[in-house]
Amino acid sequence: MSRLTLRLPETLHHKLANLAKSEGVSLNQYIVYALSCQIHNSYTINSLSEKEVEKQESNFNDLIKELGSLEDEEITMILNQREMTESEDQLPREITEKLASKLRKL
Repeated sequence: MSRLTLRLPETLHHKLANLAKSEGVSLNQYIVYALSCQIHNSYTINSLSEKEVEKQESNFNDLIKELGSLEDEEITMILNQREMTESEDQLPREITEKLASKLRKL
């Protein structure tokens, strides 16, 4: 394990210490956790170009127009063809299962 000496503004130090105390962990553990979360988030956020965003919006609007004139069975068929993805690690399993169940009922 590495050691790092860090100078913090007094107010930041107090805020971090209070947060650590409220979580029931040491200041060191809390800072390691907060930095780990920040690094994780920087890897999971993918920016799209403006052109890609416009294309997605156009595709979405086209789908909405198409769905407006379809029967329930046709909508179900289209939804069953959607791309499936792995669930987020940050979401509890029961939440992802509830969401999946609701989507299957559509």
